[in-house]
Order: sequence, then C-alpha cells, then structure tokens
Amino acid sequence: MEKEQIKQRIYELREQLDHHNYQYYVLAQPEISDYEYDTLLKELIDLEKGNPGFFDPNSPTQRVGSDINKEFKQVVHKYPMLSLGNTYSIEEIIDFDNRVRKGLPGAIIEYVCELKYDGVAIGLTYKNGKLLQAITRGDGIRGDDVTNNVKTIKSIPLNLKGTNYPDEFEIRGEIFLPHSSFDKMNAEREAAGEPLFANPRNAAAGTLKQQKSSVVAKRPLDCYLYFILGNNLPSSSHYENLLAAKQWGFKIPEHIRICSTIDEISAFINYWNKERSKLPFDIDGIVIKVNSYQQQDELGFTAKTPRWAISYKFKAEQVATKLLSIDYQVGRTGAITPVANLEPVLLAGTTVKRASLHNSDQIKLLDIHENDTVFVEKGGEIIPKIVGIDLKMRSFSSKPAEFIKQCPVCKAELIRVEGEAKYYCPNETGCPPQIKGRIEHFVSRKAMNIGGAEATVEALFENGLIKDSADLYYLTKEQILSMDRFAEKSAVNLLKSIEESKKTPFYRVLYAIGIRFVGETTAKTLATHFKSIDELREASLEQLTSVNEIGERIASGIIDFFKNQKNIHVIEKLKNAGVQLQINEPDNQIIVNKLNGKIIAISGTFEKYSREELKNLIEKFGGKNATSISSNTSFLLAGSNMGPAKLEKVKELNIPVISEDDFLNMIKD
Repeated sequence: MEKEQIKQRIYELREQLDHHNYQYYVLAQPEISDYEYDTLLKELIDLEKGNPGFFDPNSPTQRVGSDINKEFKQVVHKYPMLSLGNTYSIEEIIDFDNRVRKGLPGAIIEYVCELKYDGVAIGLTYKNGKLLQAITRGDGIRGDDVTNNVKTIKSIPLNLKGTNYPDEFEIRGEIFLPHSSFDKMNAEREAAGEPLFANPRNAAAGTLKQQKSSVVAKRPLDCYLYFILGNNLPSSSHYENLLAAKQWGFKIPEHIRICSTIDEISAFINYWNKERSKLPFDIDGIVIKVNSYQQQDELGFTAKTPRWAISYKFKAEQVATKLLSIDYQVGRTGAITPVANLEPVLLAGTTVKRASLHNSDQIKLLDIHENDTVFVEKGGEIIPKIVGIDLKMRSFSSKPAEFIKQCPVCKAELIRVEGEAKYYCPNETGCPPQIKGRIEHFVSRKAMNIGGAEATVEALFENGLIKDSADLYYLTKEQILSMDRFAEKSAVNLLKSIEESKKTPFYRVLYAIGIRFVGETTAKTLATHFKSIDELREASLEQLTSVNEIGERIASGIIDFFKNQKNIHVIEKLKNAGVQLQINEPDNQIIVNKLNGKIIAISGTFEKYSREELKNLIEKFGGKNATSISSNTSFLLAGSNMGPAKLEKVKELNIPVISEDDFLNMIKD
C-alpha cells in the first residue's frame, strides 16, 4: 500500500475499533464477534508498528498496555478533589437540605440523586476531544498520574464522539470491578496458587497502581463517570451536562434521579438500600448534589467538603450463616488470631467463607458456641467480621468455644502478655509460621525490598534452602533452579535483588530484622541514636528508655531480642554477608542537630525539592516529620497549592508557617 492508503486505512481502523469499543463496553450492544474485533485490532497494530510516523497516543492499540515499568508522577489537581460529607440518617439529610435552603433563600432547588460507587475515584482531563491525563484522588490536592493504566479501560473513551464538547474539561468518576470480573480474577488466582483479592474495591485500587499497564490491560476494570468541571460546558445544570457527556461517548450511570423534596430523596435511598444486592457491582450509599451549577457556586465549600453535596452511607450489610469451625493463625510475632470457618454465604457482592474473630476476648464477649448461627458484617473490613449470634438458633447441647492453649503448628504452650488482648506462641525460632512470617517481612518493600522474594519465601523454606532471613544471602543459582517452576531468568533476578539489598540503609535493616514493637519510625530513631547494631545490642534498659519516644515496652522488646542466641547468629550472618548494620556516612547520619526537637508538618508543592526529599532533610538535621497538625507541631513547611484545612488548623493553633527558602536557610551551614 502507498503511504496515503496506509494512513487512510489506519484512520478507518481506529474509527471502527472506537465504535465497537463504545458499542460493547458502554452500550453493551456488540455488533461484531470477539474474533472479528481481534482481527481488526491486529491489523491496526501491524500497520502502526510498520509506520511509526502515524503513532497516536489515543489509538485503540494503546489499550493493550505496555511492559515498561513506570513510576507514577504526582500531579496537582486543577480543581481540588474534595471528599463528601457523610451521613447515616434521613434526619441529617433534612439538616443538609435546611442548610442549602438557608444559603439560597427563596430559590427553587433541585437535587440529583446518584449511586455511590465503591471503587477508586478518578479525574479525566480531555483536550480537543482526546484523553490527555488521568489522575487519582490522592490527598485531594494532588494525585498520581495513571494515564497509561486508564487507557487500557475500554469503557473510557480515548477519543470523544460528536463535536459539541468543550475544548478542555475534566470529568470525574469511579473505576471499579464488577462482581463477575472479580470472581473470575480470584478463580484464576486460586488456580495459579496466588493469594486472593480481598474485595472488588481493593482489587481495583491495586490494579490501577500496577507499574506495568500491560498487567492492567488483562484485568477487566470498568468506569462510571458522574461529574464535569470546566469552562464553556453545554449547560448550567449538572444533570443536563451528564446527558451531554453520554452523547460524547462516556459511560454515564443510568440510576440517576432528579428530586425536589425530602420524601423523594428518602424514597430513592430506601429503594437502593433494598435493591443494591441485585446490582452487578458494589455501592455503599447514595450521593445527593444540588443540580444548578450557579447554586453550587453560591453555596461554595467548607475547608474539606462542598456545601452543595452530601453522601448517605448505607449501614454495613449483615447476613446470618452457620459457624462450622474455628482456625487459629500464627503471625510473624507469634500472635494467635482466631478465624471462623463459615457456611458460604453471599455478602455485599462476594461469597464469604471466613470471618475474623480477632482474639479470645472477642470470642467471650460474643459468647460464641459450637455450631452457632452467626451474623457476619463486612462494613469496610478486608476480612468480614462476626458481630453477633442468633440465640434463637442455638442448640441446647452446644458448648462454648474454647480458645486453644497450644500453638496449632508447633504445639508450644501459649502465653498472654499482661495488658494485651492476644495470646502468643513463645517459640520464636522454632515455629514455622513465625519464621516464614519474619522472612516475608524482611524482604518486603518497606524493609529490604528484595523484588520477587515475597512470593518465593514459602518455596525456599519448604525446600530447606533457608531457615532464617540471613540465609537468603548465601543462596546459589543452582539451589534456586533446583525448585519447581524456577527458570534461569527468575533465579538471576532474585539473586541480583538480594545483592542490591546489601545497600539498604541501616535504619531499614533494623526495621527488617523484626524486633518486636520496632516499626519504621522507631527503627529510624534507634539507628540515629545508636549508630550500629552492636551499640544497640549493648544498650541497657536505662540507655534505651532515655532515647526520645522509646518507652519501657519497646526497650524490653529490644533487650529480649538480643538475649536470644539464634537472633545473634542471624545478625552475625547478615554482617558477614555485607548487609549494612551501621550508619553509612553521610546517607543516614544526622548532619547537625539544627532541628533537634522540632516537629515539622509539610503541605503543598515545592520548587527545589520534592516532599519526600524535604522529609529526608528534616530527619537528617534531627527533626521529626508530623503527619498531621497538632499543638505539638513546631511549624508548618508550606508550598504552593497548600491544603486549606491545614492552613486553617495552623491559624487556629497559632503555629508558624515557613516557606521552602526559609527552611533551607534554617539548615544552611
């Protein structure tokens, strides 16, 4: 074909594929078979590959994703992505309506009632009819640029239909996984021996944060759009703009209703509270918005939420089912967690077979008996929980459930530490789940960050190749290849990642080795003060508790850790392998105690350093990063686009606000 013919054919194929995507994924009215669609797509891929000059970032071929590993860039929202205020009663909806009417005296008010989708909020920017950028909510002020991942979602148009859309605008919505897609994904993961996703929302969020868009493309995410922002919109009405957006090719929810009275709003809420279980996706409430954009502008915003919208949250769904048995799981710290095995029951769109019982106190509080009929609730929990017993269904002969006295794996007698709710297996170095749990913690991203090792620990341990975390550094390629399903490339990559982890700074190694009660922040404090594992090992209780924020419980945990000769043996092996067990100048050292005792909060975007770099500087100069504003905060380091809530809080507490330049002058020699 001539160049002009190729160009024409590429344009034809793109137009056809866009049309068929819309018919299938938005209207659910496919016009051709999957085979015919795949044939057209393959032809377009081949033509674009042979003619890179005709590349278009919004071509349908971009929906297959890429294997390139990309870090997400943080982007400031043009319009802050605020959360909605929540309510759980019609009385609070009446209060909301009264506030709206008080703010708009004498006005005729229409509300738009919509379903509240349980997924991941997204903001899509279009320019000249093409998808330009996709940003997650993040902290409401800035979010992650996930454009490449979003392009793989076939219900989101890459190119708009028609011509009457604004030159540039943003449309917001929710990315989610339908129940059927979620069940299919989990069935495939179960067959492959991979851990199951907890619920559709978590699966959607985890998928959207995948570094490779080719992985996202294989997972059937969907998206509803429900709010438009920008200049020159076709209407001054929220509802009319959604109807217009539907004509542009967006998947706009069909379950929307205009309401003028509280009775109408109440009827909409009550209907969906009963019918939500029949939907093919999860919802957790109803959103009520003032329809008029002009009225929205007049009502404005509080520091955190719009005054013209509110969400009604449904109470957590409960179901009754039979308790079959109780399993006891052993965590890496030896903590024993009881988990109920249930007769499978459908709850909030997923089949529930297990539910958390938390600890022995909870079992007693609920008065759980053998074979009880129990009430199970999800309510935002990753693992559903048992919240009550149907006493009418209890057998007279049933006996109270008794918490175990021995470890279910190694049979050691359990202990209970005074003041704690959980029982523990004391056999730290001989109990397999504890050993594996500690190794999994050691290789995790926030610890040693050994890529690919988390999925490998089980196999390495079961094959007798590792007995503790330090053994990872003495593995050979031949040992790894001796295990089933391990190829040359994966073995080389694992060994390379293990070798790279030797550069991990001391404070993260200290966190990784898993001393009880020593989390990330505590590990940084200890590493800064004691400088090496040997100094920490020699420290007395008094020396430990003299360190800021190290209490007796943490200090005792450290001393107990070093009393165990097996732990000392692991540390010696790590030391001999070349792992960083002391401060490495100058990366981790506090340069000067110029910020000693200062508690600093950060908000906004900065010109010279990223927020993460500024946090590192605060720690290097002896300060402490605060995650929120309180009376203990020394000052707020403020950049541009700072969150209004934090600004209001610092004014209220009379906390000094400094700029990036002020801060840099403060730490300058």
